[in-house]
Amino acid sequence: MSSITLIGTGNMARTIGTLAVAGGNTVEVMGRDQSKAENLAKALGGGATTGEWGAVPAGDIVITALLYAGVVPVVREYGDALADKIIVDISNPFNATFDGLAHSEETSIAQEAAKVAPAGASVLKAFNTVFRNVLEKGRPNVFMAGDNPQAKADVAVFIESLGLRPLDVGGLKMAHWLEGMGVVTMGLASNGVGHWDFALGVDEFAG
Repeated sequence: MSSITLIGTGNMARTIGTLAVAGGNTVEVMGRDQSKAENLAKALGGGATTGEWGAVPAGDIVITALLYAGVVPVVREYGDALADKIIVDISNPFNATFDGLAHSEETSIAQEAAKVAPAGASVLKAFNTVFRNVLEKGRPNVFMAGDNPQAKADVAVFIESLGLRPLDVGGLKMAHWLEGMGVVTMGLASNGVGHWDFALGVDEFAG
């Protein structure tokens, strides 16, 4: 199984952490508020531990379970503590009306995080197209993008341990389009589907 560190103590950290513990993974929680980190680790159970903010994460896979505006600053703040780690950005940079991206350029939060990540670190985008409530009770596909094949293979093993299906969409530049898919899910939730209990996925058909 995998060893992961969750940077963040919010709802997505709790949901992914719960699945990770149930899947037999080693889990560490880090948060600016140490008491919140300790409370989350205790709630997760399964031997989940708490790390000190800014210290070298115990996990080989570091999931930045943060709002999009916090991801790049935190990766920069951690600096060399993230050297040789796999950093997984799960954020969605929605604009104020949730019908577009907060950045206008063809980039992504993951790509911007990669620019400030230390040597040896690999940044991936994953989990951003899945609503939290679906993660809690469903078995959705999890799309991921990244440039390091081994890092993607390691994250795929972790995703499978959660009972989910990993789908590789290509290099890190595809993270921009995964963020666009996040916008599509919001549009579907508000319009064609009309609720939050769904996820985008891939159906394969035999020729």
